[in-house]
Amino acid sequence: MTWNIKNGGGDRLDAVLAVVHRHRPDLLALQELRGFARRGGLRMQRFAASAGMHAHLAPSVFGQPVAVLARPPLRLAGDARVRWRLHHAASVAVVPTGAGPLTVVSTHLNPFSPERRRREARWLAARYGGTRRLTLLAGDLNSLAPRTDHTATIERLAPAYRGRHVGPDGRADTRAVAAFAADGLVDLWTVAGSGDGRTVPTTAGGGAEFSGMRLDYVLGTADVARRVRRVTVLRGAETEYASDHYPVLVELDINPGAASRTTRSRPSRLAA
Repeated sequence: MTWNIKNGGGDRLDAVLAVVHRHRPDLLALQELRGFARRGGLRMQRFAASAGMHAHLAPSVFGQPVAVLARPPLRLAGDARVRWRLHHAASVAVVPTGAGPLTVVSTHLNPFSPERRRREARWLAARYGGTRRLTLLAGDLNSLAPRTDHTATIERLAPAYRGRHVGPDGRADTRAVAAFAADGLVDLWTVAGSGDGRTVPTTAGGGAEFSGMRLDYVLGTADVARRVRRVTVLRGAETEYASDHYPVLVELDINPGAASRTTRSRPSRLAA
């Protein structure tokens, strides 16, 4: 599961946890974790314990932290953090699975500048795309998807926010997602998406800067894309007010147990 929970959740954090408890994702990518890195990451630790998961938090220099969480029996066998090259951050974890080591990247790209967002995407794509066997990159990419007509989407935006999504040619800017695709990361929604794919805004969580858009993605290398079963945007109940973004849930045919296990695999539920 990947989810931008909006400025650390605030008094909505119980609603965020209710959604996590209901869907019980094996892996969870979170963005906008304001305050979660303070006091040694105490708030992150408490959230992870409440969710029944382990967490790897990446603080941010300029923006807000992000994290990758794993539910036992999954474990975080290796981790890294990216801070200086991004407006927000990227949390990177390696998770042993029955299909082999899975690299999971939770990230949040620049919300204001299409050009800076493109540069962030190119750097991340070069580092985590390519021929890697099992890699997932999930998060709020703040970018529109290529090969889609976004004319109405841009027209509905308030004039003050249109520049966030218009490129140098005056058309909808899709260069960030295109940069990931150029380095072999597949938009899993295009493989197995079902229902309404728009992730912002929610009905009661704010989001005046949005206009009915898909800005949250789960991308995967070719080996991951072959294993995807379903991608859905979770709606209703607490998701309508817990954030201004809806969570995205991905089901993959990957054994969530340790790599040494020989039991029959079951789908992993990954929300992004």
